Order: sequence, then C-alpha cells, then structure tokens
Amino acid sequence: MSFSKAQDLIRLAQMAASRRGGISLEEICAEFRVSHRTAQRMTDALEETFGNVEAEDGEDRKRRWRLVDAGLARMQLRHETGVEALDIAARAAEAEGRLRHARALDDLRDGLLARVPARARIEADAEAVLAAMGQVTRPGPRVSMAPDILDAIIEALRGPFRLRVRYNQDTSTRILEPHGVLLGHRTYLAARDPAKAEEVRNFRIDLIHEAEALNESFALQEGFTIADYAAQAFGVWQDPAQFGEVIWRFTPDAAERAAGFRFHPRQVLEHQDDGSLIVRFRAAGWLEMTWHLYQWGDKVEVIAPQALREMVYEHRRSDFAAMP
Repeated sequence: MSFSKAQDLIRLAQMAASRRGGISLEEICAEFRVSHRTAQRMTDALEETFGNVEAEDGEDRKRRWRLVDAGLARMQLRHETGVEALDIAARAAEAEGRLRHARALDDLRDGLLARVPARARIEADAEAVLAAMGQVTRPGPRVSMAPDILDAIIEALRGPFRLRVRYNQDTSTRILEPHGVLLGHRTYLAARDPAKAEEVRNFRIDLIHEAEALNESFALQEGFTIADYAAQAFGVWQDPAQFGEVIWRFTPDAAERAAGFRFHPRQVLEHQDDGSLIVRFRAAGWLEMTWHLYQWGDKVEVIAPQALREMVYEHRRSDFAAMP
C-alpha cells in the first residue's frame, strides 16, 4: 500500500469513528473525490485492516460503515493543517465580532496542541503559514457586536426561546422569536416579531442594544430553514414583492469571467451558441443587484425583471478597463 493510500485509510477510519451514523459510499466519493468503485475498495480495505468495523443499511437503504470503540484519539497524527484552520477560523470570528466563537476555537486549538509531543514545531510551522496569508480588504461597514448580545442570541437559538431586545432607537423592548443568524458584511438576526407580523424578517445585530433569552419556548415557522430564507435575497434585503426570476446575459468576452462567479447559491448557468452566458436565479433585492451589476459596465444585460432592467440600463458604462 502506498503512503498516500495509507493516509487516506487512516482518514477514512477517523471519519467512520467520528460520525455517529458512519459513512456511506456517496460520502466517501465526495470527500476523497474518487469513483464509486474506488470507494468500495476503500471500505474493503477498512474492513480488512480494522477488526471493529460495522456495516449497516439505514432507512434510506444506503450502507454505512462505522468504527466501534475506535481508540483513534490515541493516534498522534500530524496537526499542522488543523492548527492553521482553527487559527484562521478564530481570526475570522474575531473580525466579525463573534468573540464567543473565537474563544471556543482558541480553546480547541490549545486542546489539540496539548495532545501532541511536538507542540513547538507544529506552532512554528502553522505560524509561518499564517504569517504568509493576507486578506484582501474590501470596503464595507465595520462589524461591531457586543459579546453579551451575541451570547443571548445564541442561547435563544438553542431553545429555541423567545428573546427580549431593545432595538435601534426604541425606548421600549420587544419580544422576538429568533430563527437564525445571517453572517456577511453585516450580521443579521432572522426573527419573527409576533406583535407586528407573522413573517420572519431581518434585524441588524449591531443595532440590538439589549438582549435577554427568556424561558419561553415557541414553535419555529413550519418548514423554515436559514438556507432557504437567505436564498430568497440576492444580498440581505427580503421583499416578497420583488421576489421572482432574475435573468442576466453576459457578453461573450465576459462569459468566462462570469461563469466563475457565484451570484446566487441556486443559480443556473446556460452557455449560449454565440459565446454569451445566461445566468438565472430567483431572489429579491434589486438595489443590491444594481450595485453589483454596475461593476460589469456594458458587459451584462438584464433580461428580467423589467423593473431591474430599467434601474440598470442607463448606467451601463463602456469605459471600464477591467471586469470584477
């Protein structure tokens, strides 16, 4: 067995041990980027190498492999990449004002390092990589969130429990029913304000001045997921009146560049015979779309909706020296 295959087998064993339901062939294919047949050979090797492998068929009729009492935690594997990943995640959390998560990531990093004998070398290697990694600064608002506010929101989400807040310039408090958090250039609480409306809407977390998780549970909106909710908007603006199909056409000389963009998590790309590119998705937020489309100058045409087309059409420039 080659070194790379041995490393993959150890990694597969760790995954089979750490996932409560085990790991399926489809998950192995996706994780290791291998064919279905190769994934089968990997599970055969897993069963031949370890004596505590269980293979069971689930309710979805998919077979999953898991290790029982694996004891893999005693294996001292290399942790440089893990330390780097935790450091990067902690820095991102701190920059976004999520100090609670930054502290938790730092604790995980320290716990990981405490279990390895070559801590000084691993820290030095990780620090060398981190020192060489910079982040491009883009214009945007400075994120400012009070740690106690975020702590109260997280506690409320765990319940879920109702949340008493004082929002923006309100002199009195209101009761919200939190459904999720949207992370981005600003961080928003997606919540229902039952005293005003039944639909979920956004509240800027930096404008929440007081927050207290109450010992009052509530029922989440039926079928709600934060991923579906976020996908209703191009950015963060939620407006049912604007929600609908959006169609953009990029010119042939911009098609390759645009094909590398992720404009929306559920976008559909259609390459045309003339070399142009059609992008389709369903979302609201025409103003945020206009802000983005301006960067493309006359390299993009809005086909639908008509209201967005009218907002963009007269401002398409031909003298931009480069595309986004």
